[in-house]
Amino acid sequence: MTPRFSLQARVVALSACAAFVTSAWSVGALAQTNAVGASETTGQQLSAGDEEFVQNAGEAGATEIAASRLALKQSQNAQVRQFAQRMIQDHTRLAHDLSAVAARKGVTVEPQPDGQLIGKLKTLKGKTFDQAYVEQVALEGHEQAVQLFQDESHGGTDPDLKNAAAKALPTIEHHLEMAKQLTAATVKGSS
Repeated sequence: MTPRFSLQARVVALSACAAFVTSAWSVGALAQTNAVGASETTGQQLSAGDEEFVQNAGEAGATEIAASRLALKQSQNAQVRQFAQRMIQDHTRLAHDLSAVAARKGVTVEPQPDGQLIGKLKTLKGKTFDQAYVEQVALEGHEQAVQLFQDESHGGTDPDLKNAAAKALPTIEHHLEMAKQLTAATVKGSS
């Protein structure tokens, strides 16, 4: 059960990363498309690894959004709710951008949240929910997202996607720092 749980946290992290990568990538890709011409950037094939990155990032983003929406309903902690609202805003924007970028590369992204993780979070309330959300979604998810985006920025094959991953890293790293602060605040507050 623990390995599956880590995979779920990874999915959440990936979504965070994907959202940020697509945001950064779409800005650069739009500028490049306008300068070079749409026909040269539309429909380019991605490698299997790059396509997997896009898919994983999309699923992670959908999971982040769904879990954060639950946090707005099930948490009584103002800091958790504020963090969740920020994640919904950032990841919704980034998911939209990722879908647009993926479409230009010939990849259809229709991500669904991790149903097992969301199902587990739905059963929790109050401080128990806060602890699970902060540890599994905010902290572990963003740790894994940082790693995912670092891997893509260094090892991806599509130059636009690599550049987008590199540009997204500071935002994802900022989310991770926010998650660490939230973890310290919620652990301190629950003891």
